[in-house]
Amino acid sequence: MAKSFKFLAVLGGVLIVIFIIHLTSLYYLNFPLFKNQIVLSYLVNFILAGIILLVIQRSLNKKSSQAGFIFMAGSGLKFLFFFLIFYPAYRADGSMQTIEFVTFFIPYAVCLTLEVVYLSKRLNNQVY
Repeated sequence: MAKSFKFLAVLGGVLIVIFIIHLTSLYYLNFPLFKNQIVLSYLVNFILAGIILLVIQRSLNKKSSQAGFIFMAGSGLKFLFFFLIFYPAYRADGSMQTIEFVTFFIPYAVCLTLEVVYLSKRLNNQVY
């Protein structure tokens, strides 16, 4: 369980760095900084990644072969949150702009990448 919390700390740190880079890029491109639910996007992705990780961790501790299915269900959950929370706001003006999509996709991609790396290392160290 300590490894899970260490991973969540690393994930949080990486997301903070990416968030700062994201805001800096928006600033230099003369886009509004805190528009398009950017803070909510980073928070939702971090929280969902944490929940998914802890559920998978519990599954792995029981030597369950269901970890891959749980991971896929977690990815589906993230998309469900996107379509329930973010998509209606992004489509409110009739179209979704690239900047709106990127606001959700950057933290999603970062979380997904780090989850895959962490979980693949955990799976490679499993004893069968």
